[in-house]
Amino acid sequence: MNPRVVALVVVLLLASLAALGLGAVSIAPSQLWGVLAGTAEPMTRAIVLDVRAPRVVLAVLVGAALGMSGGVLQGALRNSLAEPYLLGVSGGAAVGAVSAVAVGLNDPTLLSLAAFTGALVAVALVMGIARASTMHADPRILLMAGVVVGAFANAAIMVLLATAPAEASKGALWWMMGSLGAAQWPDVARLGIVLAVAGPLILHWGRDLDALALGHDAAASLGVEPEVASRRLYLAASVLAAATVAAAGLVGFVGLLVPHVARAVAGARHRVVLAVSALAGSALVVSADLAARTVRAPAELPLGAVTAVLGVPFFLSLLRRMR
Repeated sequence: MNPRVVALVVVLLLASLAALGLGAVSIAPSQLWGVLAGTAEPMTRAIVLDVRAPRVVLAVLVGAALGMSGGVLQGALRNSLAEPYLLGVSGGAAVGAVSAVAVGLNDPTLLSLAAFTGALVAVALVMGIARASTMHADPRILLMAGVVVGAFANAAIMVLLATAPAEASKGALWWMMGSLGAAQWPDVARLGIVLAVAGPLILHWGRDLDALALGHDAAASLGVEPEVASRRLYLAASVLAAATVAAAGLVGFVGLLVPHVARAVAGARHRVVLAVSALAGSALVVSADLAARTVRAPAELPLGAVTAVLGVPFFLSLLRRMR
């Protein structure tokens, strides 16, 4: 096995163990083992299984979904700067969630459903705009359509926040910054179901991504229908990103950063790149969430802010290399 992949697995395991053990109440490795063996004290067991474990597992799923989504979009659009939130998904999800908060729907399930619905509406708008264009086969049209839909969503959010009660606006802003602080097992189950369905499909379509990376003419000569394959992959990646936004709010830069790391580790074949992207994304989000709740404890930083601190320097260095 690739030693770099082994290193990613080790980082993920160590970060997960640290996230289970560190916090307002420190839990030693022996106590964690006691939780697994069923011999731990009830309080320790409750802290690990009911508070920290769902948060860690949700971080793993969010990172895997965003990593795979970013890898798919960069491959399908043949653009190394493509990432899920650039294509209007985050804006649509934010409009759905902020709308729900503005009307007083604070139930986590309803909030997640509203965010997911808003993201799917944004995806439909982007695909409709691209299809209406005379250059709908050009991947750049999807990017431009996503930017337009995202800008419209930001305007809608500002209007909603300006007219919403102060307490509702505060809750909506915290959600838009991304957080796993309210993670519960139902959130894990919802995102896990989406990832269990979309993940294998995306890996199965890895050959289509390899063909699309060669260009539309080359893909067609290899028996792949470029427009159909691109649309199918874009939709699957958008659904994954929408599910993560519904579960954890806006966690940026993961989908941009992780696929580049995966390609450096695993080469160019997309099935392998997507699998490594899921692994690297999980390690990144678990580590970032651990930093978010321990750097300024007992206060908690927004998860999206921590990933942005990591992602912005990488983005700038990427632009410098592309120049």
